Amino acid sequence: MDDRTENSGTAEGIPSPEGDAQIIQTDYEIGQNNVEGAVGPFGFDIHNPVFMISGLTIIAFVFYTLVLPEQAGGVFAWLFGAVTQGFDWFFIGSANIFVLFCLVLIVTPWGSVRLGGSDATPDYSYIGWFAMLFAAGMGIGLMFYGVSEPMSHFSSSLGGTVAEGGARTDWAPLGGAAGDEVAAARLGMAATIFHWGLHPWAIYAVVALALALFSYNKGLPLTIRSAFHPIFGDAVWGWVGHVIDTLAVFATLFGLATSLGFGATQANAGLNELFGVPIGATTEVILISGITAIALISVMRGLDGGVKILSEINMGLAFLLLAFVLLVGPTIYLLKLFVGSLGAYFEFLPALSKPFGREDVNFSQGWTSFYWAWWISWSPFVGMFIARVSRGRTVREFVICVLLIPSLVCVLWMSVFGGTALYQVINDGYTLAQDASLELKLFKMLDALPLASITSLVGIILVVVFFVTSSDSGSLVIDTITAGGKIDAPVPQRAFWCIFEGAVAIVLLLSAGGLKALQSMVISTGLPFTVILLLMCVAIGKGLASERRIMTR
Repeated sequence: MDDRTENSGTAEGIPSPEGDAQIIQTDYEIGQNNVEGAVGPFGFDIHNPVFMISGLTIIAFVFYTLVLPEQAGGVFAWLFGAVTQGFDWFFIGSANIFVLFCLVLIVTPWGSVRLGGSDATPDYSYIGWFAMLFAAGMGIGLMFYGVSEPMSHFSSSLGGTVAEGGARTDWAPLGGAAGDEVAAARLGMAATIFHWGLHPWAIYAVVALALALFSYNKGLPLTIRSAFHPIFGDAVWGWVGHVIDTLAVFATLFGLATSLGFGATQANAGLNELFGVPIGATTEVILISGITAIALISVMRGLDGGVKILSEINMGLAFLLLAFVLLVGPTIYLLKLFVGSLGAYFEFLPALSKPFGREDVNFSQGWTSFYWAWWISWSPFVGMFIARVSRGRTVREFVICVLLIPSLVCVLWMSVFGGTALYQVINDGYTLAQDASLELKLFKMLDALPLASITSLVGIILVVVFFVTSSDSGSLVIDTITAGGKIDAPVPQRAFWCIFEGAVAIVLLLSAGGLKALQSMVISTGLPFTVILLLMCVAIGKGLASERRIMTR
């Protein structure tokens, strides 16, 4: 390694460190294994073998799903059960490690290291930064599960535990709260916050911090393999790195496809509720195709002209909808629920995060294990995107803002939307939101409030725009990985991945497994990538230790 105290050239498209930073000296040059050329007017600059292996494997997988749909459906169902049931302890235990690791970074001297060098300044304001964090991190999920998850956990908790043959068959978290509406609401909110709070954002923070540190401070390409240089050395530029980056492409693509599938089903349900649009595969395919087309336009406009603008629009609309529901709904109840839910979350956190000896196997495997695999599969995409927009922040500032602030926003969102539905059941006897399917619960909750048609339409718009920002930024990330870390590769490549994501989502949605097929692929790609994240924690520690040594000289 070489200590640098002034700007020096680094990887193509990556800003040089400003001030003190310890650049890793390597003979590897970004793009040295790339294949450049053009097909007609469309240029390409792809990194082999990552692009070819990931692209051809995904095409083969899609072809298999289309040609043998029944067999594929059986394989998907087996995959989902095998991984969630056999490795639930691994997902839950690993997620706990990521949270503890991030909290340690906040309180240790490593937190004073600045991403981009000691003199680097932030590229974006706090408002622009938070907007992109919020939109990229879990936008569609908040819309889909904001009402449905608190209501699902409330209903299952209220029903209590059910056992057959000595094993529980209910879906209640922990021991449930049979017949006690207040206790069931409290446990339901705690379980929801557990899935949307510190744990998922810690997963994102680990990947984002690793990418930002080794690109902006160490001068390596902005790709997943770079984070493992302290462990594997220059071997990361060979097959070790190819495997890591290829797994990242798989995880990102299938994680995005799952979210697009959820978004399409919810938008379809909302359009049916408002305008009578038929519910079914045809409508969902049209929705995915149309939104992918919009995402293409955003892709062509780039990060600042596309994702940033759409993210800020979405944050504004989401805030307005949140404020409306809070003000016209049971305001005092919701504010008390927000505070009470945080208390319940910390009360039940040790039991909910316990990786072994669980009796609530349906909840821990079907909800928690799937969620952690889903967040982990999203982590290359969200992590790289967060890294792209977080240069200039200190590690402490970065972790606090990425871990704590989005978690509080998610708690507030779930408390307001889920809490309104809970109040309708407990105090008003209105059960339509409770009884509706997952994708309809939001709209049934809004039906009981003033201006339901307008707010439901805003909800659909939010789903669509979240859909677009996820597809756009996901395409940006996959393109960066398959271009060997280049962040300024030809735009047609990004367009290719944008179209590819939509196509995979459509094929899996139409397959015999439907959404279960999407969920199965998330689980299967999330498992090996969990190992990669655990190794990332080791690499981050090594990288921050070297940066800290420079600062204390």
